[in-house]
Amino acid sequence: MKSLAPLIAITALLPFPAFGQTADQRSRLPIPDPSFTGKIGKTFADSTPDFPQGVTAPEDAPNVVFILLDDVGFGQPGTFGGPVPTPNLDKIAAQGLRYNRFHTTGICSPTRASLLTGRNHHTVATGTITELSTGYPGYNSILPKNAASVARILRDNGYSTGMWGKNHNTPDWETNAVGPFDHWPTGMGFEYFYGFHGGETSQWEPQLYLNTTAVEPPKNAEQGYHLTEDLVDNAIRWIGNHESVAPTKPYFMYFAPGAAHAPLHAPKEWINKFNGKFDQGWDKVREETLARQKQLGVVPADTQLTPRPKEIEAWDSLSADAKTLYARHMETFAGFLAHTDYHVGRLIDAIEHSPQAENTMIICVIGDNGPSAEGSVTGTLNNMMTQSGIPDTVAGQLPLIDEIGGPLHENHYPVGWSWAGAAPFQWMKRVPSHFGGTRNGMIISWPARIKDKGALRTQFHHVVDIAPTILDAAKIPAPAEVDGIPQVPMAGTPMEYTFDQAEAPGLRTTQYFETGGHRAIYHDGWVATSFHGAPWILTGSLGFKDSQWSLYHINQDFSQSKDVAAENPEKLKELTAIFDRESEKFGVFPLDDRFAERAFANRPSVVAGRTKFNYQAGTVRIPEGSATPIYQRSHTITAKLTIPESGADGVIVACGGSSAGYSLYVKDGKLAYDYNFFGKATYHIESADKLPTGEVEVAMKYEQQPFKMLQESTGGPAELFINGKSVGKGDVKNVAPARFSATETMDIGMDLGATVTAAYRKQAPFAFTGKINGVTIEISPTQPLIK
Repeated sequence: MKSLAPLIAITALLPFPAFGQTADQRSRLPIPDPSFTGKIGKTFADSTPDFPQGVTAPEDAPNVVFILLDDVGFGQPGTFGGPVPTPNLDKIAAQGLRYNRFHTTGICSPTRASLLTGRNHHTVATGTITELSTGYPGYNSILPKNAASVARILRDNGYSTGMWGKNHNTPDWETNAVGPFDHWPTGMGFEYFYGFHGGETSQWEPQLYLNTTAVEPPKNAEQGYHLTEDLVDNAIRWIGNHESVAPTKPYFMYFAPGAAHAPLHAPKEWINKFNGKFDQGWDKVREETLARQKQLGVVPADTQLTPRPKEIEAWDSLSADAKTLYARHMETFAGFLAHTDYHVGRLIDAIEHSPQAENTMIICVIGDNGPSAEGSVTGTLNNMMTQSGIPDTVAGQLPLIDEIGGPLHENHYPVGWSWAGAAPFQWMKRVPSHFGGTRNGMIISWPARIKDKGALRTQFHHVVDIAPTILDAAKIPAPAEVDGIPQVPMAGTPMEYTFDQAEAPGLRTTQYFETGGHRAIYHDGWVATSFHGAPWILTGSLGFKDSQWSLYHINQDFSQSKDVAAENPEKLKELTAIFDRESEKFGVFPLDDRFAERAFANRPSVVAGRTKFNYQAGTVRIPEGSATPIYQRSHTITAKLTIPESGADGVIVACGGSSAGYSLYVKDGKLAYDYNFFGKATYHIESADKLPTGEVEVAMKYEQQPFKMLQESTGGPAELFINGKSVGKGDVKNVAPARFSATETMDIGMDLGATVTAAYRKQAPFAFTGKINGVTIEISPTQPLIK
């Protein structure tokens, strides 16, 4: 038989025409399959083949790399005059443009929803973070089908798409193993996802997903693992594979590490680089930052430093212990940000050495909002605790100062450093009324297109402009229809007009801001603002009857330092009317200034209305939003076990992690129950005797006492049973009001991620060595829920 190789080789060279798409075809996605244009005869001899060609991106469409850092303020990275050197961000800026009047929404999920869709955050149901969603169109956290993401648009137009890091745009109740997956990254246009769900995760022991499958980190903290490094390694491998297989196909990379969001986790050698660098305190650091900003030219020479709010203590008034602790918290943040910059630099190096480096547009937004105040006035070793409204203390933290930044704590710095990091502006994250909450440094580099390298741009822009800018660069229209669903028009404005014209008039003339009741409206160089309380006060409501508004002429007052409302009452009236108009247009109402209370909202849930839950052995990585809600409820955990003759140890069921949680386990043959109250106390109950061998039933029964927030003795008694016999009693004196962690999970038969208790941390995940035949958890009826 003759070889087919010559025929195959010839066939491979036949001129199959590429299927080019018109703008009209690209306006409705997905683009239909092409019609057959060959000829079909009775045999192959009198037929002409025509393979369908895949959709291709427009000619010369660039690769797009979008980098989004987390909780980094305008005045923190060295690239914009901050005290933390960021040489790799400097490198991107030197090759492109810096933007000093770019804005985010003031908080995480809303910023990310806006940048991915090109719509205002309320338009896409994300007026707040997913965990605090409420049942109103602007706030339910369910990204609507009439606002396809930029990833979906690019994918359907011939791009490869991938996402790494933080995904905070999937409804909390949908992040479980059974989905639905429509709102996961892979359901929103990303062909590849490696990262985590929710607002934060441990950098040492993250809860990772590969596409829609839960996966464990490739090594542990003791072996040198850190999430940022892992994400960069994974992204570099993806680029290498892509460029090896399809170097002419453009790609869209969305790289969003958890840095520098709490917990502030960094290798000690990076933290120690900043020893003593912040001993001068936050007042002086702010002054030094503004001086550097002026020297760099990233703020006007006449920029005024806004005063410290009365709610934040002067550094000089602090005790020596407080100064020591607070300086170490800031050293830790600085180490975290510098470490992030280093690894982002590795990613940039890989891109620069790729075949299409010249035609790669890199957009870097340095923070999804201003610096975070969630560490409270004292800083904290447990960010989830302070977000639950429970304060930390200097005395409680100081003995553990050497552990800050390591895997044992969910640490976060005090609000004074958050304020310093927003220099020269007022306030910080969760305060979109002022630029300390919304002004973030932004860089765009695109060697093939941007020639004014290293320059500054001062046009007013907003995160809603990112998606239109990407589409404009790729010459892809925003679709009018996706999957047969008419699309809401994008609200953003492409920024490419700024690339060649430093003095071009800004095209974004109006932009509203709102989260948590804080409001602002920008219009033609003026900003009206309504501040709504210190952002570290996470409980209660101020209401809206007596809202006060300020007015700033920001074309003349870069930092919002002078309120000119009294001199311009008509201008203020004009702007507040525009705010109301924009709010009606984009779905801002009803205003809601609650924070911690919204965690109790009656949102969709796979556990809603249930009081009995049965779990099989090996069921792991159940997100808290889909786990048995034992918070403030009496409950009983019952497990049927088979204990071998040699005995058994290990976790039966655990939920939560080092931040807070509970674990029912067996150690040294004895039944034990630990309840971790935010790391402040671990309540331990243990059986006197070892478990018998054979078929055994164990149980833990807990009785909730009347719960009062921030009061002592808000827990209740707990009791252990083996085969119906009481074998141990104790008091769980305090319980978490609503949530143990941001991303830790419930596991049957082991404790994945950060362990709930130190009792078996060195043996983690401490898998059960006997057999679990089933675990049942029964809870009392639900607690009252908010509207």
